[in-house]
Amino acid sequence: MDSSRWASIDLALLVLRIGIGVSFVFVYGADKMLGGPARWAELGTTMEIFGVTAWPVAWGFMAAATEFVGGVCLMLGLLFRPILGLLLGTMFVAASSHIAAGEGPWHATEMATVFAALLLTGPGRYSIDAYFRSSTGAEEAEHV
Repeated sequence: MDSSRWASIDLALLVLRIGIGVSFVFVYGADKMLGGPARWAELGTTMEIFGVTAWPVAWGFMAAATEFVGGVCLMLGLLFRPILGLLLGTMFVAASSHIAAGEGPWHATEMATVFAALLLTGPGRYSIDAYFRSSTGAEEAEHV
């Protein structure tokens, strides 16, 4: 592929990362993070569908932090694949809880699909991970 085609793909990945990241920071994560222990306990009780009843505040905090901090890291392309793994896990729990409640899991499964695709493609050239790869002499940013 020519370099302009790669630049277009990298730009598309940047736009996607920023758009999804903004949603996870400001639409989903911020209110959960700011909700404090009461909100975290409410979120953490979701783990009961897997038979986990201990530490609901801790589980809820981890879910809220994953959405908030994960959204920031997604926008920056920082720790990209590990963050996507955490976000995929969060979406699995969210989808499972919606199914258990008799609701549609559609938003969580849509986001899981996006995260899985990003996990396969990588963050693209316009990311902090790519910058660190290139500044340490590692191989140039990976492409699809």
